[in-house]
Amino acid sequence: MSDPADGSLHWAAQRERGNFMAIKLTAWAVRSFGRRTMTPLLYAIVFYFFATGRTARRHIRLYQKHLADWSGRPGLAPRTGSVFAQFMRFGECLLDRLDAWRGKLGPADVDMHDPSGVRDALRASGNGVRGQILVCTHLGNLDVCRAMAEAGERVPLNVLVHTRNAVHFNRVMNEAGDHGMRLIQVSDLDTAVMMDLSQRLARGEWIAIAGDRIPLHGGRSVTVDFLGRPAAFPQGPWLVASLLRCQTNLICCLKIKGRYRIHLERGPDASAWDRRERDARISESVRGYAHWLGQRCLDAPHQWFNFHHYWNDKD
Repeated sequence: MSDPADGSLHWAAQRERGNFMAIKLTAWAVRSFGRRTMTPLLYAIVFYFFATGRTARRHIRLYQKHLADWSGRPGLAPRTGSVFAQFMRFGECLLDRLDAWRGKLGPADVDMHDPSGVRDALRASGNGVRGQILVCTHLGNLDVCRAMAEAGERVPLNVLVHTRNAVHFNRVMNEAGDHGMRLIQVSDLDTAVMMDLSQRLARGEWIAIAGDRIPLHGGRSVTVDFLGRPAAFPQGPWLVASLLRCQTNLICCLKIKGRYRIHLERGPDASAWDRRERDARISESVRGYAHWLGQRCLDAPHQWFNFHHYWNDKD
């Protein structure tokens, strides 16, 4: 979580708040004493970031206002309590990530909403069955999805990330056991990496890439309606899918009444996209993703963890 002086600073350029030893100490305490015992400490840490995170508070209020206006649900309008609740859900999410990678969560702890049968495709990967792309989001807890894919479904997963601004937490995650995953910086998608990804798909491995954050350098984007306001979304997932000629799938994991619920849904199949229609297909895909994401925000309004400037206010 970060709090730049300039509220319009790109999310990837924002410095991570906190330091490695503080995060590591918190992770050790949770492992040693349990989450229930450490709840007061969690509240104290979250309250610090809430009290000092003026810019983040403003962006959360804006998100909650847009969600309330777009949905016609005035009960979702921002209040001090609802803004703090969103900070609190973020703190709990970080602890849940540690649980996921320490093996504290298994398939029995997760509900699956999968009307399109994406999970069956995951299980069938390999042995001549090509892998696919998972388009994920910073709504909810992505690490539960990743842990389930690695441990539950036994599917090799290649995650395209921008982690340089979260080096402290990544070090903690590595020490917690997050070793079996290949993390690829989104800024490093050159020809060699794309060829490597193509070979991995051919072996039945899957690729995960976020669909709701634009890379800092050279990020091509499409501006679409999101919660009733224009917002820029990256072309990356759909462009990669078209270049690698593969199926896309939408995924997020929400915590509903204390249980995780993974939402899986078929996205566009880019395997047959013609190059001349690629731009139009990408724009259509982004619009569909933004609408799906808005619906998922209504399922868990306080689990939107994009704490930065998001909407194109000048449009």
